[in-house]
Amino acid sequence: MKAIITVVGGDKVGIIAKVSAYLAEHSINIADITQTILSGNFVMMMMVDFSEADIDIDAARKDLSKKAEELGVEVNVMNEKVFSAMHRI
Repeated sequence: MKAIITVVGGDKVGIIAKVSAYLAEHSINIADITQTILSGNFVMMMMVDFSEADIDIDAARKDLSKKAEELGVEVNVMNEKVFSAMHRI
């Protein structure tokens, strides 16, 4: 299963590293990633693959919410099919 992870918040050192390290720890592959700084805000979007993961999307969502608090950012994890359906015109 694929998912979209978005990370938004104030820019600071280590955001990409900490989120990526968490994903690697749980064998969640990053299929695509983009990040930018918009008006001082860090914005990252990742397409990830859970097919080899040792946890499910709900556990990742819960864990990444805790990590988001530590980092002072907002993290959202959404099933790719739901994300695509929501953004269809």
